[in-house]
Amino acid sequence: MKPLSLAAFAVLALSLSSFAADKKADHKMAAHKPEGGPDVAYMQKIMDAWDTLKTENVAGYYQQGPDHMFFDDSPLKYNGWQEYQTGVLTFLKGITALRLTVNDDARIHREGDIAWGYATIKEEDTTTGGKHEMATLRWTVIFEKVGDKWLIAHEHFSVPTT
Repeated sequence: MKPLSLAAFAVLALSLSSFAADKKADHKMAAHKPEGGPDVAYMQKIMDAWDTLKTENVAGYYQQGPDHMFFDDSPLKYNGWQEYQTGVLTFLKGITALRLTVNDDARIHREGDIAWGYATIKEEDTTTGGKHEMATLRWTVIFEKVGDKWLIAHEHFSVPTT
């Protein structure tokens, strides 16, 4: 009986440690607000700045150096903030109103001075021709702490093809 008791104890111990490890991983994945870093409200603040249709209102959220790449729906990529700022003006000139809303699937994770997040974004706009358009976008973003600010070092916006 002693070997059977030892085997049962080993199975129980392994099960409990596995359960504890799963709970720890689940907690990290569900983190919406890492201590001292960007959170979902900060993500929405960035979207609100885009809603103004003025790139100067968004520039302060982005790393300014040429080594930062930003992916958008079209064109494929922008090399640095200056190129992004110039390129996105084509889209902004074609609309009169924009509303970007971070959906409730948003997540943020942080490790030291780097944080990464992802969300789907509800987009509503009105074109200069008066057409009301709606879409759901995908957004992945990498933040870097620079001084006391969290700046976007890289982001990727995309629109599903269907």
